[in-house]
Amino acid sequence: MSTTLQLPKYSLGTGDRFAHQAKAQLAACVKALDAGLAISPVWNKSNREHTIIGSEPASTRRAADAAVKELGWKLPYFLDADHIGLATVDRFLAVSDFYTIDVADFIGKPAPAAEIDAFVTAQNGLVGSLKLKGIAEDFVITETDMRETATKFLFAVKTAGEVYRKIASVKGEGNFIPEVSMDETDRAQSPVELLIILAAVAAEGIPIQTIAPKFSGRFNKGVDYVGDVAQFEREFLLDVAAIGYAVHHFGLPANLKLSVHSGSDKFSIYPAIHSALKKFDAGVHLKTAGTTWLEELIGLAEAGGAGFALAKEIYAEAFAHREELCGPYATVIDIDPATLPAPETVAGWTSEQYTSALRHVQSDPAYNPSLRQLLHVGFKVAAKMGSRYLNLLEANEAVIAKNVTGNLYERHILPVFFGVSSEAQLAAHASAKAGAR
Repeated sequence: MSTTLQLPKYSLGTGDRFAHQAKAQLAACVKALDAGLAISPVWNKSNREHTIIGSEPASTRRAADAAVKELGWKLPYFLDADHIGLATVDRFLAVSDFYTIDVADFIGKPAPAAEIDAFVTAQNGLVGSLKLKGIAEDFVITETDMRETATKFLFAVKTAGEVYRKIASVKGEGNFIPEVSMDETDRAQSPVELLIILAAVAAEGIPIQTIAPKFSGRFNKGVDYVGDVAQFEREFLLDVAAIGYAVHHFGLPANLKLSVHSGSDKFSIYPAIHSALKKFDAGVHLKTAGTTWLEELIGLAEAGGAGFALAKEIYAEAFAHREELCGPYATVIDIDPATLPAPETVAGWTSEQYTSALRHVQSDPAYNPSLRQLLHVGFKVAAKMGSRYLNLLEANEAVIAKNVTGNLYERHILPVFFGVSSEAQLAAHASAKAGAR
């Protein structure tokens, strides 16, 4: 499948709830470029987030374009209509050039029996033992695998096709990046299922450039991966190999790659992701989303004064409305209420106590993952504050930007894309390379 607009090999999904950190986020990509690696920023904001905050997609576009102009960024960048479907895509058509087509709600709803039969018959060549490049073990697909996967996923893929064609009817073929997302569902897709899904996507005529499966383990918002890292690594390797097979045999775009949703702060699996990328010379799209909003809170707390007072007020309001805030995110958070400090306690904290509890440094005994997750989903509290919150973001831009850029570059870009844990280690590697030459 030919494409015109292409997503580069490495890309970073950068959520910006309040459209104030685009420059600080882009600065992390500038640092990566200065260190020798091009990573395309993809500013993503979902319909749900726009609705909660009362913003429009055009505000995200304005912020991204302004940051690109100010920092002189000459490489590709994109605006993601995140987690859209037929009912929500319209408001993004004028400004977005990347569309995350979310079909999780349609998984498990069977297509008509005749369509399932036709698909299974057409893809019969996949049944048997396949050799995937770079994988020693045989990749075995049975007729049962074909039919069960088609029954569970074919209708979802056909729904994605409807959304894709609606976008294409307005934007034109090749003028946007299509992604299919299946991550917000109850069960992980196996590599075998992923390959069959990709066959269905190709048959549906969707030239996807990224696909977001649900991986095994839990990808809770803003905290580390919970699960068997070795199992994740094996599945991720097989998924990358399956994509390579699908590109070669199904005619999907050559730059097709995995998209890791809720990818922020999954520190324990970053080495596995980097290892797989290196082994297969593959790309990846890492979505970091709400972690930027948390860095805003950390910056306000560090700034002291009115900023710190507001950060404490936001926690108190989030604590008081935790059931309402957590409800929509129940499948992607694990909060232990017993570990949440009372607002009265937080009101007496120093700036350092607040930031230590919130900042994701697992070696710090003060770090509180439940507090972090509550505040992660608590951006609605700040949204209701309106200009009170936004004015303090602007008043404390320097300290907030330092946290936003540092978090993206040091905790996400360095381990995933460079395979190192610090700037010092990156410098040492570069020096060793130069010495070898």
